[in-house]
Amino acid sequence: MKKTLLALAVVAAGSANAGINLYDANGVKVDLSGAAEVQYREDYNPFNDAELRIDDADLAINTSVAISDQLSAVAGTAFEYEDGDVRNDELWAGFSSDFGTLTFGRQYMISDDSGVGKDYELGSESIDFVQTNGNEVVKYVYDNGTFYFGASHDIKDSGVIVDKNGVTHKDRDTSITDARIGYRVAGLDARVYYYNGDNVAGTSFFNGVVDVEGYNVEAEYGFGAVGLAASFGQVEYKNSFGADKLRANVYQVAADYTIDKTTFAIGYNNYDRRDESGDNYAVYANVTQQLHSNVKVYAEIGDTDVKFAEGNVTRSADFGYVAGMEVKF
Repeated sequence: MKKTLLALAVVAAGSANAGINLYDANGVKVDLSGAAEVQYREDYNPFNDAELRIDDADLAINTSVAISDQLSAVAGTAFEYEDGDVRNDELWAGFSSDFGTLTFGRQYMISDDSGVGKDYELGSESIDFVQTNGNEVVKYVYDNGTFYFGASHDIKDSGVIVDKNGVTHKDRDTSITDARIGYRVAGLDARVYYYNGDNVAGTSFFNGVVDVEGYNVEAEYGFGAVGLAASFGQVEYKNSFGADKLRANVYQVAADYTIDKTTFAIGYNNYDRRDESGDNYAVYANVTQQLHSNVKVYAEIGDTDVKFAEGNVTRSADFGYVAGMEVKF
């Protein structure tokens, strides 16, 4: 489906779906969007108790101003406040035309869209590009409905970054470049992501500033009520001396089936780590009920063979479960 210029601008910045048009006159469009998502979750960590948590809480404003029939100026700002602290995670401006959208500023990068998992919380073992947003990002997105391409670059960012999981990183001259190329035809959507980051702060496996390089090949196919998805990726982390710290192959497969307003999904993720940890998997299943186009409820269960350690104690993972509700506009 060919996107409008404003839709391309929203995609370029990674904002929430536009929901309410605040103003549309004289070539100026202003849209407000937001989401609130609450869960009751028992995650895989056996040292954690089940909790009622806010999974998503954000508010975004996007605007498009027509300069000519072929060119628009676009801008957006967004706020996250899952943890009770309001954080401005997006503040960008740029230009949009039939040749794509170019934006500058604080925004999510191309690689933030990577992944084919159909899980809410319990997929667990997916590819980890570590940091996919920045304060000094230049981003270009092109999409004609069939072919699409995008690239972004974070220019020697030394500011404070809060990632999509709410984790704060103090960058040390972090520089990130990523890209995506994709093609859609007859229900098939195939794409490739590439990521290269220098002086990225921390990973899921070890602390410290590291260099990260990786890619993910993804494909999704929909026919009727059935959707299938699969991906394969590789990622490598190195310390500042260039010594290999960790290499991993990441596999994901998933499927869903929709009946009226109810969707059932299952998936399997495998993280094959090239160290003493070997490979780990996560398997999950969920059901989603769409109560309204802007309201859904869901439940999910999952299992993994990942081990967790606290002090000198190591335990097997708990059986995970999640029940949640999302309201967006």
